[in-house]
Amino acid sequence: MTTSVSVNQVPERAFVNAAYVRAVQDAGGVPVLLSPHLDAWSKTVLWPLLDGLLLTGGADVDPARWGEERHPATYDVSPARDALEIELVSSALEDQVPLFAVCRGVQVLNVALGGSLWQDIPTDLPGSLVHSQKEAREQPTHAVKVSGDSDLATIVGRREIQVNSFHHQALKHLGRGLREVARAPDGIIEAIELPDAPTPVFGVQWHPEDLAGHDDAARNLFRALVDAARERATRR
Repeated sequence: MTTSVSVNQVPERAFVNAAYVRAVQDAGGVPVLLSPHLDAWSKTVLWPLLDGLLLTGGADVDPARWGEERHPATYDVSPARDALEIELVSSALEDQVPLFAVCRGVQVLNVALGGSLWQDIPTDLPGSLVHSQKEAREQPTHAVKVSGDSDLATIVGRREIQVNSFHHQALKHLGRGLREVARAPDGIIEAIELPDAPTPVFGVQWHPEDLAGHDDAARNLFRALVDAARERATRR
């Protein structure tokens, strides 16, 4: 599980919302935190011990990663976090480690595979829904339609779900091999999968960790990751 990092703050911190930890544990997994502050030796030691990867939410991905200048609304970019998470995506795909990506994480997955992002929804896509809600984190605020022939539909057990929303960047051009499998009513891509991967690789734009306490669809996303990780562990 990746962590957020403080930017331009002293002391520098790595941290993760407790909801991620609870969601993974409730699904039967053991969370291990992967901070950008880990040195190469620590990463080399830790990585072979892991059977699943969760890319968590957080601040913006650096637009330089897909060849654009930063929008004025871009905030708290961490080159170290971007570099670590893109490296982890590559390692997960190479080593067939199941991967689940949340909010910023789904954007990192897309960028790591050569995709791009809308930098600021209100500016780039005027008239869109409000995707940076003011309501409580556990409160759904809009619907998402799920493709019926997707792995995501099998996981959540529904063709339409209600989700929360805390992002101002959004998926634009999809990276290599990725398939969109859910959209918001305004057309913004809300979930992607990598269909040809030998192990599950999928991501959502909302924050299911905050919904998992009362929503089966959200819980099932973490169960899918942990179940796939457990299956991989049995093949060691």
